[in-house]
Amino acid sequence: MKTLSNINATSVSEAVLAAQEARAEGRSYAYSGGGTDLLQQIKDGTDAADVIINLRNIEGSGQISASNAAISIGGLITLEQLASNDIVANRLSAIAQAANSVGTPQIRNVGTLSGNVTQRPWCWYYRNGFNCFKAGGDQCYSVDGENGQHAIFGGGPSFIVHPSDVAPALVAFAAVFTIAGPDGERELSSEEFFVLPRNNPARENNLLEGELLTGVRIPAAAANTVSTYHKIMDREAWTHAEVGVATVIQRNGNEVQSARVVLAGVAPIPWRVQAVEDFLVGKQINEEVAQAAGELGIADAQPLAKNAHKLPMTSAAIQAAILDLAAG
Repeated sequence: MKTLSNINATSVSEAVLAAQEARAEGRSYAYSGGGTDLLQQIKDGTDAADVIINLRNIEGSGQISASNAAISIGGLITLEQLASNDIVANRLSAIAQAANSVGTPQIRNVGTLSGNVTQRPWCWYYRNGFNCFKAGGDQCYSVDGENGQHAIFGGGPSFIVHPSDVAPALVAFAAVFTIAGPDGERELSSEEFFVLPRNNPARENNLLEGELLTGVRIPAAAANTVSTYHKIMDREAWTHAEVGVATVIQRNGNEVQSARVVLAGVAPIPWRVQAVEDFLVGKQINEEVAQAAGELGIADAQPLAKNAHKLPMTSAAIQAAILDLAAG
């Protein structure tokens, strides 16, 4: 393994400056919060970084604060802290559940919100040295190859699925992402943050050179808002979603007033199912409505040769998530 340089940043501005200096010297850098995947990528050659900018010493970078208008969450909060925080568990249940579903306790104790949201794809072609779109090449090997875990929505020319569990829950809550970089700080909506392959097949988000995700701000939800994250996996731990559904519903009794339904594990970005959202408004939550919503949720799916099993799984997951939010 090549020699690595480590820089311990004590502020976001210091981290950004270190990245600029590394680039000016012709070196490749990577920001590291938890680093649970970064070292493996460096070993495998999917990340060329030889300068690691450690963010863990930045004071206050993993804090949660709440006001009447919003809940703000620092990007370096660990997934375990996110899952166990009372404010998040009580007011943003889907986010807490999504964080708690990631990997294993060991990973959740180290992995961070920002890291989970910005992690690179786990497509076996990309991770095993194929010169695909994600590695800077000009093709997606999954199209005619092994595509059992690939996209059924939004694919082309790359058919990776976004690996984050937390990201769909953030989109479901209409979170705003705070980004820092050489030109200062800016904000993007959670939907603007992610990018489809048709717009940029090499990337999964709209972070510019030198930028990092420093936190999220979630607008305060109405008191009658309920949420859940429903995840289906091919084994019980240490794996990503075959299908995940983050659902946020504002209800009056059992009648849906508004809904946001966002899928994981089936598209290159967290995938909003707006047809389902529109269908649910004004409906009473019951078995019939949930089943119809599940069927509607896969109406526009375009499975590849080996991933059609995701269709009934997605439909069933949407149905289960909606029924989970029925009034007690």
